[in-house]
Amino acid sequence: MSNSSKRGLSRNVSRIAEVGDGGEAGFDMENGFETAWHGRSVIIEREKRSIDVVHKVGIPESKGLVHQFNSQVKETLFPDDPFREFKGKPFGRKLWLGFRYFFPILEWAPNYSLNLFKSDVISGITIASLAIPQGISYARLANLPPIHGLYCSFVPPLIYSVLGSSRDLAVGPVSIASLLLAVMLREEVSPIDAPVLYLQLALTATFFAGVFQASLGILRLGFIIDFLSRATLVGFMAGAAIIVSLQQFKGFLGIQHFTPNMDVVSVLHSVLERRDEWTWQSTLMGVFFLSFLLIARYYSQKKPKLFWISAAAPLASVILATTFIFFTRSENHSISTIGHLQKGLNPPSISMLCFHGPYLSLALKTGLVTGLIALTEGIAVGRTFASIKGYQVDGNKEMMAIGFMNLAGSSTSCYVTTGSFSRSAVNYNAGCKSAVSNIVMAVTVMVTLLFLTPLFYYTPVVVLSSIIVAAVLGLIDVPAAYFIWKVDKVDFFACMGAFVGVIFISVQIGLLIAVGISVFKILLDVTRPQTLLLGNIPGTALYRNVEQYKEASRVPGFLILGIASPIYFANSTYLRERILRWVQDEEDRIENEKANTLQYVILDITAVTTIDTTGINSLLELKKTLTKQGLQVALVNPGAAVMEKLERAKVIESFGGDCLFMSVGEAIYSFSSMFKTEAV
Repeated sequence: MSNSSKRGLSRNVSRIAEVGDGGEAGFDMENGFETAWHGRSVIIEREKRSIDVVHKVGIPESKGLVHQFNSQVKETLFPDDPFREFKGKPFGRKLWLGFRYFFPILEWAPNYSLNLFKSDVISGITIASLAIPQGISYARLANLPPIHGLYCSFVPPLIYSVLGSSRDLAVGPVSIASLLLAVMLREEVSPIDAPVLYLQLALTATFFAGVFQASLGILRLGFIIDFLSRATLVGFMAGAAIIVSLQQFKGFLGIQHFTPNMDVVSVLHSVLERRDEWTWQSTLMGVFFLSFLLIARYYSQKKPKLFWISAAAPLASVILATTFIFFTRSENHSISTIGHLQKGLNPPSISMLCFHGPYLSLALKTGLVTGLIALTEGIAVGRTFASIKGYQVDGNKEMMAIGFMNLAGSSTSCYVTTGSFSRSAVNYNAGCKSAVSNIVMAVTVMVTLLFLTPLFYYTPVVVLSSIIVAAVLGLIDVPAAYFIWKVDKVDFFACMGAFVGVIFISVQIGLLIAVGISVFKILLDVTRPQTLLLGNIPGTALYRNVEQYKEASRVPGFLILGIASPIYFANSTYLRERILRWVQDEEDRIENEKANTLQYVILDITAVTTIDTTGINSLLELKKTLTKQGLQVALVNPGAAVMEKLERAKVIESFGGDCLFMSVGEAIYSFSSMFKTEAV
């Protein structure tokens, strides 16, 4: 022990002789230790019974910097170890496994049966009845010709059925991606004044979205989408749903000149300003069909076996409204209709992709944002239904599948597509067994494109608005917001920040607020980690947080702190200052209560998973500071990665070999034994 530590021990012996512990007075060399230390000796005796020997902390064998780097890269990019199936296999088998990894259809297709096909046919036709009217509606939401919504439900589902790993995900256009595409492109290009340029930019943005999504999967960088926490997504989705719904006032009221802005104030102002354009016929039809759709969804939710009612309601609405307009000729008076939809399959659009000119940055930015949101929604939906059925969805495969799906879509007149929650829910409830349901849906849409598009000529726009509102209202998850409020107020702040940003400023600003708050929360947790004051649980050798366990008691003369995070450049200064403040608070408490002098600071670093050079320097500075104050510092239970770095940096030598322990109990027993020896 150092001379300063010995002087501290001597001072403590003198203080115990004068004051005692727990009201006892007097001290003699034979039994004074037990008399003055009876508060601490109970713990020491218990440690004696539980500890036969003080163990040394193991130092892992160094495997070199290259091995450590490779190991860290593997843990970061390949936590699921996708190469384990290839080990020890012949070349031919490895080749087959490689094909099966990139084309998941090869995993389940060999065992596919007629019974499974029957279930998938029913599911595919059911989701097609929902996808057709939704596709037309969402294309209008994206300010694109309605036919492109049908295109999105033909080619992309075929690509996904080959590359996707989810059995339940039904892909196609979705409301949020459609809204984002419209908002971002319309800032610089008008879909009315320059429809061809607008379509070119939409297809180019889809191409960039596909490149971004596929690259994340190939490079295994899926953790990027985790920066959008569930709390921020709940708020963002709810805000976007409200904005989408308010935008449908244009169809419900029959307004011809409507604001291009998306915030709630601008929309409501436009609605009131254009009162002269309102038509009661459109409003009446819109309210009727919206009520019909909401009632159908209500009954389907109450009785899941009646899922087909909600699934068929949008198509039934389109058929009923179209028939009514056809026989009454209302389109000549007050109710707007879709008009002509060209027949035929997806025309190629490679020549329409625009990779030069002044709008390239706009297309790139739009593709990245819509691609990120679409990817987040698609993977979240796929994982949700996979967890219900008890199988795994490979996130990296999903990123590649959705990415290549959009790359192919951009070349076949499709805009950004992903997995839809509403259609996936219908697909699941209809009893789908595999991705074949997407193929059946695509074939059904193909038949529609080839033969049935003229039937949509008289479809009223207000019915499409009703379908959109009925679909997006499901994105407003009030129970989830209430749950977030109860559990985590910071998360709720993030949720409401995203929500308010979307409805009062803009969709992009709301998204930036959502990401910003999420990143801020991460930085807050990283830079301000917890340090816990530990105490002994009576009757045990356990040391736990005194705030969590009221029965946990402090050990006289010891300050035991637990560090609950890695130690590196972002938080090392804070940790050092926080520990010094713990020491000051403990000394103030001792002075007020006239308790035993503080002699030892024990740092339990079990939860410290890693440490960098800045963190090591901070530990050394802390050691020097506390030593000058006459305190001895001990480290408890460093992990293998931490221990290897401490050994390499010669921190163990600086601390001293007798200041490193496997458990808090061993540290207390060891220090107390040394104290008793020197006292005697």
